[in-house]
Amino acid sequence: MDKEEIKTRYGTQGMPKIKNIFTYQYFCVIKILGFIFFGLGAMFLAIFVFPVIRLFAARKDKDFGITARAYVSHTFRGFLRLLIFFGTIRTRVESREAFRNIHSKIIIANHPSYLDFIYIMSFVPNSTCIVRGNLIKTPLGGVIKQAYITNSTDFSELCAECKKLTDKGCNVIIFPEGTRTPRHGRNNYKKGAARIALYCGCDVQPILIAGSDKYGLGKYDPLWSYNHVERYLYDFKMLPVISTKEYKDLPEPIAAKRLTDKFDEVIHNAAGEYEKNHTCLTLNNV
Repeated sequence: MDKEEIKTRYGTQGMPKIKNIFTYQYFCVIKILGFIFFGLGAMFLAIFVFPVIRLFAARKDKDFGITARAYVSHTFRGFLRLLIFFGTIRTRVESREAFRNIHSKIIIANHPSYLDFIYIMSFVPNSTCIVRGNLIKTPLGGVIKQAYITNSTDFSELCAECKKLTDKGCNVIIFPEGTRTPRHGRNNYKKGAARIALYCGCDVQPILIAGSDKYGLGKYDPLWSYNHVERYLYDFKMLPVISTKEYKDLPEPIAAKRLTDKFDEVIHNAAGEYEKNHTCLTLNNV
């Protein structure tokens, strides 16, 4: 993607002028401090907390993964509360209890920002996420290797790992776009999420991440950047579950294509309905 296309799809086109320069700079500072705090917290988990959890799980004959994912979910909730306390984000969710009761599902969602998987994992304690393999080389690597699934492994092995987890009641979070949603235009949905859901034989829970424009947390956004006129609003809508049963007798390529089209249709239709009634000054692209 060349610079002009990046500017067109991810730039500030359509964003109002900065409303209050002092508030804007405050939010930028808090955002950057949040990144630093998150990275340090991840290293602390990997070095000090996970070894203790692993030792405890071995002694008590418990599943390390379940305990570790629950702990990560708890720490993510604390991290988000901190951002809420400093005023950088707001959250709307209709029923947190409904999210906690998701089991053995492939969870799909649009992907406007860095915080998407943090939010979903905070809502759904027993869940993991498929992430880029090169993140292992970052400060987050210690946590990723122990609590997430990387896409750097062979796809058949990745599917087998997802099935092993969903069979135990865990949920796997996948963003079908494969990258963050641009501020303008659309990404095509990739078939990976559908292929994994069909392999696992489990249903799919779609989620719409709506709310205000997430400029500053998207792909290619400058580090010193934030929504120009309002705080980030994360508005989560749990959409009707998509069953994979009607696709299981079709040839795999056809089933994956039709199921992927269904993902796209469900999430974008929900986004269209949300757009009719939203109260934000800016709107998150889907």
